[in-house]
Amino acid sequence: MNVSFEEIGRLAVTFAQEGCVAGQVCRVSGNGKVAPCASGDKLCGVVEHVRGNHAAVQVAGFAEVKVTGAVNLGYVNLCADGSGGVKNGAGREYLVVSVDENAGTAIIML
Repeated sequence: MNVSFEEIGRLAVTFAQEGCVAGQVCRVSGNGKVAPCASGDKLCGVVEHVRGNHAAVQVAGFAEVKVTGAVNLGYVNLCADGSGGVKNGAGREYLVVSVDENAGTAIIML
Protein backbone atom coordinates (compact mmCIF):
# COMPACT_ATOMS: atom_id res chain seq x y z
CA MET A 1 0.00 0.00 0.00
CA ASN A 2 1.33 3.44 -0.93
CA VAL A 3 0.86 6.41 1.36
CA SER A 4 0.04 9.81 -0.10
CA PHE A 5 0.14 13.16 1.68
CA GLU A 6 -1.05 15.16 -1.37
CA GLU A 7 -3.58 17.90 -0.73
CA ILE A 8 -3.89 17.21 3.03
CA GLY A 9 -4.42 20.58 4.70
CA ARG A 10 -3.24 22.42 1.57
CA LEU A 11 -3.74 26.18 1.53
CA ALA A 12 -2.41 28.39 -1.26
CA VAL A 13 -2.33 32.19 -1.31
CA THR A 14 -1.71 34.60 -4.19
CA PHE A 15 1.11 37.11 -3.64
CA ALA A 16 2.84 39.71 -5.77
CA GLN A 17 6.22 38.16 -6.63
CA GLU A 18 9.79 39.22 -7.34
CA GLY A 19 11.76 36.57 -9.26
CA CYS A 20 10.03 33.44 -7.92
CA VAL A 21 10.16 30.07 -9.68
CA ALA A 22 7.55 27.31 -9.39
CA GLY A 23 8.67 24.47 -7.12
CA GLN A 24 11.03 26.59 -5.03
CA VAL A 25 10.62 27.86 -1.47
CA CYS A 26 10.07 31.57 -0.94
CA ARG A 27 10.03 34.24 1.76
CA VAL A 28 7.88 37.27 2.46
CA SER A 29 9.78 40.22 1.01
CA GLY A 30 7.31 43.06 1.57
CA ASN A 31 3.64 43.80 2.08
CA GLY A 32 1.86 41.07 0.13
CA LYS A 33 5.07 40.14 -1.74
CA VAL A 34 7.28 37.07 -1.93
CA ALA A 35 10.79 36.53 -3.29
CA PRO A 36 13.24 33.63 -3.55
CA CYS A 37 15.00 32.67 -0.32
CA ALA A 38 18.69 33.20 0.32
CA SER A 39 20.60 30.56 2.25
CA GLY A 40 19.49 30.53 5.89
CA ASP A 41 16.21 32.40 5.31
CA LYS A 42 13.02 31.28 7.00
CA LEU A 43 10.59 30.20 4.33
CA CYS A 44 6.91 31.11 4.12
CA GLY A 45 5.94 28.43 1.61
CA VAL A 46 6.45 26.72 -1.73
CA VAL A 47 5.74 28.50 -5.03
CA GLU A 48 3.16 26.51 -6.99
CA HIS A 49 2.64 28.73 -10.04
CA VAL A 50 3.92 32.03 -11.35
CA ARG A 51 1.87 34.16 -13.71
CA GLY A 52 3.25 37.57 -14.56
CA ASN A 53 3.87 39.55 -11.38
CA HIS A 54 1.94 37.11 -9.15
CA ALA A 55 2.60 33.72 -7.59
CA ALA A 56 0.41 31.08 -5.96
CA VAL A 57 2.25 29.99 -2.82
CA GLN A 58 1.38 26.94 -0.72
CA VAL A 59 1.58 28.15 2.89
CA ALA A 60 -0.02 25.19 4.71
CA GLY A 61 -0.35 21.44 4.32
CA PHE A 62 2.09 18.78 3.18
CA ALA A 63 4.50 19.87 0.44
CA GLU A 64 7.37 18.25 -1.40
CA VAL A 65 10.57 20.29 -1.24
CA LYS A 66 14.10 19.84 -2.54
CA VAL A 67 16.67 19.18 0.19
CA THR A 68 20.38 19.81 0.51
CA GLY A 69 22.23 17.38 2.75
CA ALA A 70 20.71 14.75 5.02
CA VAL A 71 17.36 15.57 6.59
CA ASN A 72 15.93 13.41 9.38
CA LEU A 73 12.33 12.32 9.83
CA GLY A 74 10.19 13.84 12.56
CA TYR A 75 10.29 17.43 13.79
CA VAL A 76 13.35 19.10 12.29
CA ASN A 77 14.59 22.71 12.16
CA LEU A 78 14.84 23.68 8.50
CA CYS A 79 15.79 26.84 6.63
CA ALA A 80 16.26 27.74 2.97
CA ASP A 81 19.35 26.39 1.21
CA GLY A 82 19.61 29.34 -1.21
CA SER A 83 18.92 27.22 -4.30
CA GLY A 84 15.16 26.77 -4.00
CA GLY A 85 15.13 24.01 -1.40
CA VAL A 86 15.70 23.49 2.32
CA LYS A 87 18.46 22.25 4.61
CA ASN A 88 18.99 21.62 8.30
CA GLY A 89 19.48 24.94 10.01
CA ALA A 90 18.27 27.59 12.37
CA GLY A 91 14.94 28.12 10.61
CA ARG A 92 11.75 26.92 12.18
CA GLU A 93 10.55 23.45 13.07
CA TYR A 94 8.74 21.38 10.42
CA LEU A 95 7.33 17.87 10.51
CA VAL A 96 9.25 15.77 7.95
CA VAL A 97 7.21 12.66 7.07
CA SER A 98 9.16 11.29 4.10
CA VAL A 99 12.66 11.66 2.62
CA ASP A 100 13.74 10.40 -0.80
CA GLU A 101 17.54 10.55 -0.72
CA ASN A 102 17.84 9.44 -4.38
CA ALA A 103 15.59 12.25 -5.60
CA GLY A 104 16.89 14.78 -3.05
CA THR A 105 13.38 15.59 -1.83
CA ALA A 106 11.34 15.50 1.35
CA ILE A 107 7.70 15.89 2.25
CA ILE A 108 7.18 18.43 5.04
CA MET A 109 4.19 19.89 6.82
CA LEU A 110 4.22 23.65 6.29
